[in-house]
Amino acid sequence: MKNKLYILLLAVTVTLTSCGLSKDNKDSRKSLDGTWQLTNIDYQNNPGYYKSVLFNDVSAKCFEGSEWFFRSNNSTGYYNIQAPGECAPGQRNIRWSIQDDANGNPTKFQFKFIDEKKNDISGGYGYVFQINSLSPQQMVISADAPVGSENVTVVYEFTKTASLR
Repeated sequence: MKNKLYILLLAVTVTLTSCGLSKDNKDSRKSLDGTWQLTNIDYQNNPGYYKSVLFNDVSAKCFEGSEWFFRSNNSTGYYNIQAPGECAPGQRNIRWSIQDDANGNPTKFQFKFIDEKKNDISGGYGYVFQINSLSPQQMVISADAPVGSENVTVVYEFTKTASLR
C-alpha cells in the first residue's frame, strides 16, 4: 500500500513539474511586461517594395509607431493603432505566449485575438514569430510570409517605453 501511494505521489509530482515553464521562458515573459512601441518593420530575403496588410488588420505603415502592451501574469495584452484615417485606429486585444524549443530555450512568440472578456475570437488561428532577440528594452521578432512562389521574412523591431510597476 505504501509503495502504491509513493508511486502515485511521484507520478503527480513529475506531472506537475513537467508542465511548468522553463526559467528562461519565465524570464522572457517578465521582460515583456509593459508597453512597447513597434519602431520598424523590415522585409528580408526577397528584394523589392512591399505593400502589405499585417495580421488581417491594416497596412504595415499603420503599424509603425503602434503601441503594444504585454502582461505576463495572465498572458494578455493589446496593440493600439494610433495613426488616423485608413489605418482604423484603436485597440486590438490579444493573448500571447512564448514557446520553448526542445532544450527549454524560448524561441517563438505567438499571439491570438481575444475580446474584452478575454475570449478567443480568432477561431484558434494565431500568429507565430521567431524570437531573434529579446531584452528588457528591445525585442526583434520575425516571420516568413509567402510572396508569389518565394518567401519574404518580415522583421518587427520593438522598443520598450514603460515597464509594469
